[in-house]
Order: sequence, then C-alpha cells, then structure tokens
Amino acid sequence: MAAIPETYYTAYGSLKNMRVETSDTVLVRGATSGVGVAFLHLLKSEFPQVRVDGTSRSLTKEAQLLAVGFDGVVEDRDGQLQTNTAYDKMFELIGPATVKDSFLHLNEGGIVCSTGKLGGQWYLEDFDPIFDIKANSYLTSFYSGNVDDDKLNEMLAYIEANDTPVKPEKVFSLDEIQDAHRYLDSSHSFGKVVVVNHQ
Repeated sequence: MAAIPETYYTAYGSLKNMRVETSDTVLVRGATSGVGVAFLHLLKSEFPQVRVDGTSRSLTKEAQLLAVGFDGVVEDRDGQLQTNTAYDKMFELIGPATVKDSFLHLNEGGIVCSTGKLGGQWYLEDFDPIFDIKANSYLTSFYSGNVDDDKLNEMLAYIEANDTPVKPEKVFSLDEIQDAHRYLDSSHSFGKVVVVNHQ
C-alpha cells in the first residue's frame, strides 16, 4: 500500500486524461522516476500491445528501463529529445522546462499530459498556446492534489483487475532514511522508493 498513493494515483489520473488507445505510441518523459515506472505498469497491464518508450538523461539506465518493460529508450539531452520519432501520446514529467520540445515530437491530434516538474521549472515561460501547441493537438495536466474518492477507488479496482505490478524498486527502513534520500538524489535512482517503519 505504501507504493500506491500518491505515485500510482498521479500516474493513473494522468493516464485517464491521455485517453490512450490500442493503436497509440506513447513516450514517457522522465521514465526513470517513480511516477514514470508506475505509469508504464498501469498502461501495459491493460494495453500490453501499446508501444511505450521512455526517456533518460543518461543511457546508462537503458538496460533498467528495458528490463522494467519499456519498449525503447530515448536520450533526453539538455532538454531536447534525441530522436526523430513522433508519438501519439506523451506523459511529460520533466514539465514546463521541456513541454515545448515535447510538442515537436507529437503527432497531429496527439495529447501531451504535463504532470511532473522534474526539470525544476514551475511555470511555462514565453509560451504561446497558438504556436507552441502542435496544430490540432492537446495539452492537459494532472497532479496528485486532485484527489477524488471515486477515482481513487477506480484506480484500486483497475490495479486488481489488471494485476498491475505495484512493488517498489527499493525499500529502506526508517533508520536508513538518510540513505534513501542519498539514493534518490543520486544519478543511480530508479523507480519508486519506500521507507518502512519496522516495529
């Protein structure tokens, strides 16, 4: 239960807003984060045939991303995706720092869901919706504070019905909390981390 809220809830609310279809190709920008991995698990447990690529600033994490279930890995170098591929749906966890670049890699009619702010930028600057949103495409968002009892119960039922994996990548005990923070701040961090208070 410690792994589900708020990580899986954030990913689930975003997934609903993205309206993924079986024919879509999807990119998770910020794929090595806990929410990025949770989103992959939620999506693939219902739509295993959908291609889902993930990004990382370091290709040293490529093997980890493929092992956890991503179909491909794209390098995100200095806020620019190193690919010519375009996607139907994009889960944007880097946030305002890279949203404009994300639209450059979106198919017409696609959806970008800006959920995270891993890029450290809180607001869109010099953003013109008419020109910066891809023609005939959509920008949506979700955040963990958008809590709704029905949606929370719906997510739990979805996880149970689809046998969605929710196991955290690492578990620390309370007396290892400093190690947990060091791990999350390091270049080695990957996926969801849980700290457990053993009695």
